[in-house]
Amino acid sequence: MARKFDGFIENTFESLLFNMRFIVLTPVLGAMVASVIMYIKGTLLIVDGTRIFLEQLNNLGKVETDHVERIVPLLINSVDNYLFATVLLIFSMGIYELFISKIDPASRTSDSRPNLLNIQTLDDLKGNIGKVVLMILIVTFLERSMSNNYGSALDLLYLCIGIILISGALYITYAKGEKKH
Repeated sequence: MARKFDGFIENTFESLLFNMRFIVLTPVLGAMVASVIMYIKGTLLIVDGTRIFLEQLNNLGKVETDHVERIVPLLINSVDNYLFATVLLIFSMGIYELFISKIDPASRTSDSRPNLLNIQTLDDLKGNIGKVVLMILIVTFLERSMSNNYGSALDLLYLCIGIILISGALYITYAKGEKKH
């Protein structure tokens, strides 16, 4: 009788523990909402850049440098927002697949989903997010490098060093990924 009771407690505890995985729905839903917000924010930046561009077209004879200087950072910032939204979406989908279940596995083939979303382990998820974060850093570097004033040779040297470091990071990231496949 005691053995049956122990088995009941063990089964109940294991069922409770297994079902605790559904708490992961909290960050999944939060990341999905944040992703949608970031996609909308990026789109609004593009709309703003388009509005400035159309204003400039209307005043074709009078080129205002302020307009030109505002469009490029807006568009670069929109890419930054889209990349971050993608990180959130990958995180959301990856955590869901790791802890809850595969996303509609019956209708999916290896051709129907990007390899980026082929997440088998937490390390796969971290690696994929890391690649997108690297792209965000590259876009941010581009944005900052365009807004800097290069007054001396040392400033240009720092820019070159930054470009070399980014190139090295990209090479290492993708060389490691090619060895894995």
